[in-house]
Amino acid sequence: MPLTTPGRLRVASVNVNGIRAAVRNGMNAWLDAADVDILTLQEVRAQASDLAAALPGWHIVNDEALAKGRAGVAIAAREPLEIWRVELGDETLDSKGRWVEADIDVNGVVVTVVSAYVFTGEDGTEKQVAKYAFLDAMETRMPLLGEHALITGDLNVGHRELDIRNWKGNVKKAGFLPRERAYFDRFTGAAGAAVTGVDGSQGSGLGWVDVGRRWAGEVDGPYTWWSNRGKAFDTDTGWRIDYHLATPALAERVTDYRVVRAPSWDTRWSDHAPVVADYAF
Repeated sequence: MPLTTPGRLRVASVNVNGIRAAVRNGMNAWLDAADVDILTLQEVRAQASDLAAALPGWHIVNDEALAKGRAGVAIAAREPLEIWRVELGDETLDSKGRWVEADIDVNGVVVTVVSAYVFTGEDGTEKQVAKYAFLDAMETRMPLLGEHALITGDLNVGHRELDIRNWKGNVKKAGFLPRERAYFDRFTGAAGAAVTGVDGSQGSGLGWVDVGRRWAGEVDGPYTWWSNRGKAFDTDTGWRIDYHLATPALAERVTDYRVVRAPSWDTRWSDHAPVVADYAF
């Protein structure tokens, strides 16, 4: 695909919390200035026709949730996306509206881009069972995605204590449960190496790279989501739950990464911030 800036693939991911609301609140003004090549969206809560109306001129593939106004994921590109899939797990997995992947030729290199929206979950309920099943399916699918692959989206897990400002108050809540975090220990563990998860589980590392953590280093955040309760945004009491997870070959191509936090609470167009990374080709 032709790139807006030759030699640079810019990928932005954001949970829009409803595409129609995001557009009404100013998303397209940001997008017009962002110079993005690939845009991945989560929680679009809309049909393909709504996405087309919201993003004129873009080529879009999407997977809708079965229930109207729920979930929904999409990938938008400057050029048509001819090869794309929504397959994750078997027929028993509830993944509708939560996983879409597309193969994109970038200067002769095939890059598989995924937009994923993992369940929020709720400890001790069927919602959490569904979340673990989805993460299991991800763990099975990831090694099959190819040498240059990127999973973006709202993965609804803060991997480490650095990823949640108030982590001590959330150790028994979905999004920071040890078993959830252990998946990310394996996702980002050295490929083929034995990994002991934070929950004590044993597994093998998949070798993927958390681009945001590698780029930011050992610092708090940068957070990507803030509760609408209280003054969470104003005090930056957030969670880093939106990711770019890249295969090692693709991670070596990263030249820039940023979380685009709105300047103030009233200028946000979603409760999540866009996560943007540049990859050199």
